[in-house]
Amino acid sequence: MTRLGTGIGWRPEIADAVERMPGIDWVEVVAENTCPGHLPESLQRLLDRGVTVVPHGVSLGLGGADRPDEGRLAALAERAGALGSPLVTEHIAFVRAGGPLTASARLEAGHLLPVPRTRDALDVLCENVRIAQDALPVPLAVENIAALIAWPGEEMTEGQFLYELADRTGVRLLIDVANLHTNHVNRGEDPAKALAELPLEALAYVHVAGGFERDGVWHDSHAHPVPRPVLDILADLASRVAPPGVLLERDENFPEPAELERELGAIRETVRAAAPERPHRTEERGRVPVPDADDTARQRLGLAEAALLSALVAGTPAPEGFDRVRLGVQARALAAKRADVVAKVAPELPVILGEGYRTAFLAYAQGHPMRGGYRQDALDFADWMLRSGPRESGARRELRRWWLDRSGPAPRPRSRLARVGRSLTRR
Repeated sequence: MTRLGTGIGWRPEIADAVERMPGIDWVEVVAENTCPGHLPESLQRLLDRGVTVVPHGVSLGLGGADRPDEGRLAALAERAGALGSPLVTEHIAFVRAGGPLTASARLEAGHLLPVPRTRDALDVLCENVRIAQDALPVPLAVENIAALIAWPGEEMTEGQFLYELADRTGVRLLIDVANLHTNHVNRGEDPAKALAELPLEALAYVHVAGGFERDGVWHDSHAHPVPRPVLDILADLASRVAPPGVLLERDENFPEPAELERELGAIRETVRAAAPERPHRTEERGRVPVPDADDTARQRLGLAEAALLSALVAGTPAPEGFDRVRLGVQARALAAKRADVVAKVAPELPVILGEGYRTAFLAYAQGHPMRGGYRQDALDFADWMLRSGPRESGARRELRRWWLDRSGPAPRPRSRLARVGRSLTRR
């Protein structure tokens, strides 16, 4: 098992600070935001210094009903090779649903959603994990996720579900203690019980992050300081096993470097103070031979996930057994996240639309599910605005120019004469 030490999530906004921080043993990067051969200079300097870099995937959807996409697996493998990583990580989640398996429209969540803890879902997840393991050049670790909602009729606790997953596949576990806290607040699950049931000998490393509570719901924001309850769960885990690595995640609302260093210091001290006198040893786990999931199980899971995702992003009725209030909270959270990410992917849109951007986007999101990633979402939103907004205004003309420049196979020439010239050369 690779000993990683103390790390932090590398983000462009804090790249310079991370380079200068003392005691950073490793960093984690979002795999989909990393381009092999075109690494940011700061990240390349860390690699040159011998700092370990681990790619963390967010879009594979191992908990989905479909088998993992070969292209996404190849991209994840390429990043692991380019970064010289000792392992790669992903999530126990589904991120899309529908399609041929369910004879329904393909829907994208743009977010990590929980899988039901059922035998069907476990069988599908185990096969998907084995497919991913066979396609990757280094070991895979999978992360427990935070959830605002709970599936009705679940057959296992989170600890039992993860234990059987690790036992059947040999996969390593990335345990996010902030997500255990989230599920404690939102779903009433006992983090100590979950830790007691987990196969901690399969632990690859640990995530620590902050969030906030609003109206009795904990939001795993990664944009707030790490609260005391999360550190207490980290201490409980560290008293049971010596974690190979611990990493601080921060994705938004970045504080001053000194504040990040204080949080890292608190994490180190928590692990040190809780360490048992004889640290537990971690061991490699083999696979237990089990049959693959049959297509009937995949279809049952696919129909259930498609119904839930449709209720969250397309406004269809809530599936039976779900808490409708919580579904509404989750749906609003997904729409808000879409608005935030589209504003980052296409920063011109909030400038063009001004204060009306967010209100307009949330109105668009209510009836228009994401169909092809955030860049396509930005184009679809602009097209919707052009079709439904005021007919004549300066903002509309600017939005139309923006949309035309980006919706075709190549940017439009700036002048009318240049556009005419280009059209002639195509004849």
